[in-house]
Amino acid sequence: MPQSRKSQISLIATPYYHCVSRCVRRSFLCGQDIITGQSYEHRRGWVEKRLLFLSSVFSIDIAAYAVMSNHTHVVLHVDKKQAQSWSMNEVLECWHRLHKGTLISQKYINGDKLSESELLTLYETVDVYRQRLYSISWFMRNLNEYIAREANKEDECTGRFWEGRFKSQALLDESAVLACMAYVDLNPIRAKISSAPETSNHTSIKKRIQTLLKGRQPRNLMRFVGNHRHNMPKGIAYSLVDYCELVDCTGRCIREDKTGHIDSHQHPILERLGINTEQWLTLTTEFEKHFSTAVGSENMMQQYKRCTQHQRIRGMGKAKALFKKA
Repeated sequence: MPQSRKSQISLIATPYYHCVSRCVRRSFLCGQDIITGQSYEHRRGWVEKRLLFLSSVFSIDIAAYAVMSNHTHVVLHVDKKQAQSWSMNEVLECWHRLHKGTLISQKYINGDKLSESELLTLYETVDVYRQRLYSISWFMRNLNEYIAREANKEDECTGRFWEGRFKSQALLDESAVLACMAYVDLNPIRAKISSAPETSNHTSIKKRIQTLLKGRQPRNLMRFVGNHRHNMPKGIAYSLVDYCELVDCTGRCIREDKTGHIDSHQHPILERLGINTEQWLTLTTEFEKHFSTAVGSENMMQQYKRCTQHQRIRGMGKAKALFKKA
């Protein structure tokens, strides 16, 4: 039986989530339909552009993404604290970039004078909008509905384009976040549609490598901020260079089928994560196979189970095996 989204997403447990959306039947998001020969490759750009736009509107950061032929992967970080710090004007400006809002919210943005009762109504509306602006469900809704409308318009048809709901996995610790990011970034290599991370079109790893070569980090992706230290800034607590090197050597292992071998030694990031090379390769090739609603160490999985009041969570045994100290 499908679980409610509320029972899967708990910001108390973690702000990081891996979301996957798949097309229904033979619908093609991108790539080429081998039966008709029609190419949908241009739609990859639609998804990537929309994703990066939404990250500038919502209080949700994108840590990784990959646009595949009939599904998309995205690793999201919810910044509830930022959304709660926004002023009423900031909330309305963000929301109106996506939706028309109400007549009252439009009047306020236009500078028209509001009555006392209209102001009270507006305050309630802003509270609703604020919650939606850090909601993963609303983020994915604004991504998937937009792409579905554009695809149906192009195909001159109506009806469902995506499966009923997107799949989400809670990433409960740093190991799970890094492993999931690498799993997502390496999707094109596992699917044999790309031979290297830097040539994997419409992925976060390609965007990161391109800007890294210019000495920068992508503006619309969550930043790597280096190792843990005092007054830690917001971001992923590892070096971007280390991460790109790790994804590259992992990708070569996948292509060459050299199980358990990464550059003939344990990579520094894996040492800090407490994961050995065999565990890492299993995670980055079979991440969705072994876990359902949550991913992390056995201890973190137990905490998530209590927090979300689940009876049981699939993947507890794999969590114990794959996230133990190397």
